[in-house]
Amino acid sequence: MSGATGDPDLAAGVRRRWQQGVAWARDYAWIARAQVAASLRRQSATPTSGAGAPVLLLPGIYETWPVMGTLARALHAAGHPVHTVPALGLNHRPLEASAQHAAAQLTELDLRGVVLVAHSKGGLIGKLLLTHPEVGPRVAGLVAVNTPFAGSVYARWFPARSVRALSPRDPHVLALARDVAAHARIWSVHARFDPHVPGGSELAGAVNVRLPLDGHFRLLDDPRLHAAVVEAVARLAAPGQGPAGT
Repeated sequence: MSGATGDPDLAAGVRRRWQQGVAWARDYAWIARAQVAASLRRQSATPTSGAGAPVLLLPGIYETWPVMGTLARALHAAGHPVHTVPALGLNHRPLEASAQHAAAQLTELDLRGVVLVAHSKGGLIGKLLLTHPEVGPRVAGLVAVNTPFAGSVYARWFPARSVRALSPRDPHVLALARDVAAHARIWSVHARFDPHVPGGSELAGAVNVRLPLDGHFRLLDDPRLHAAVVEAVARLAAPGQGPAGT
């Protein structure tokens, strides 16, 4: 009789599903702790000193920038001044409204040659900024972490309307997916297994970096993700060294 012990492929599949289930649970535990910590402590300003290219953080839906705190510190340690968009709040507004808030912050701070570093929904906001008629020329590129560029099928069944707006069927998501002009200025850094974006974050025409990590949130705290994002920022900020030249 054949079973998991007698069929190597079946055994490997069962083991991988178990690993993904554990990763999913750890992912939720991590974001729960991170969100509680962010809500309990007073938000300090990001470190805005440094001679490197400025960075603007764009967190995901229902996230504030401290969820990306260790990544922000890694970017600052690499010499980049790090900025945020306080007007995003919990980032539950429609994409266009969120992009307008980010555009206003870029203009107010007079940032130029800025690299957008985003997580999840923040990457969709960042993509809108790349083609924004006023601030687009100020942006050197976008580093998006686990962004649902084609939407997420799970969003369709979520009770909150702001999350359902990230469905692959949403007209704004569909329109943004069809706009490929900005892909040459995007680095998509993503996990090998993302429980929130089952379709993956692969983006045609962009630089795609698939990390040997599992999860949607927890990799924000991983040094391997930090190293990949720091490298991407450096490449995008260097003239002639962005995705088109790789």
